[in-house]
Amino acid sequence: MKKIISLLALASLATTALVFAPGCASTPTQASTGEFIDDSVITTKVKAALLHDDGTPGGAIKVETFKGVVQLSGFVDNGLQKKRAGMLAAEVTGVHEVVNNITVK
Repeated sequence: MKKIISLLALASLATTALVFAPGCASTPTQASTGEFIDDSVITTKVKAALLHDDGTPGGAIKVETFKGVVQLSGFVDNGLQKKRAGMLAAEVTGVHEVVNNITVK
């Protein structure tokens, strides 16, 4: 009898794990919890790099990250600032790709 109860408890635990575990997995349109945290760190590092660089107007550039892909947007005064912002973003650890949608005024 104890063996049956143990097996039922084990089966119940395994079923619960299978039901709730996929909630933490990523999908093509939604990051997992770990990816979300990693992306937040990448976004913060890119913003800091842009703000600390004299060659870019860091406050005028918006940064979004999804699964390691950084998207830059906003307005800059010239093409050199746009290029520099893309280069700074690409140098940040964890960045897989940079999509530079910055517009030159």
